[in-house]
Amino acid sequence: MLIGHLGDEVKMHYFEGGNCIGRFPLATNESYTNRQSGEKVTQTEWHNVVMRNKAAEICEKYLKKGDKIYIEGRLKTRQWTGDDGQNRYSTEIHASDFTFLTPKEQSGASSMGSNTPAQQAQTPNVTTPNAPAAVEDQEDDLPF
Repeated sequence: MLIGHLGDEVKMHYFEGGNCIGRFPLATNESYTNRQSGEKVTQTEWHNVVMRNKAAEICEKYLKKGDKIYIEGRLKTRQWTGDDGQNRYSTEIHASDFTFLTPKEQSGASSMGSNTPAQQAQTPNVTTPNAPAAVEDQEDDLPF
């Protein structure tokens, strides 16, 4: 799970059969105060995010550089041999769920909320830890 800002526009790649993937860099920040100097320090980490098919198309349409987004997904590391013969590695986040966090007035989106019907269709049901549990087949000792 990551919350960050897009470092660039979503780059789309289309394949035969109609499938596609979208890729974009995501910047996450960690801020803390240095105990010795007392100054505030911010460290930025960059992540490569990959989305597939309809999710990628939604992101390409409504996200722009700098927009804030919540991503859920899994890590996938790829290995290849570079031109110099050395093994190279790349770790990506293959997103399975996302939510736009930048208000549409601040984003380039003209008719987009944070939960579109297309996004809801691909988003699994999420329960909150504070939600009341369903009561099934319990007998009450109440007199009324």
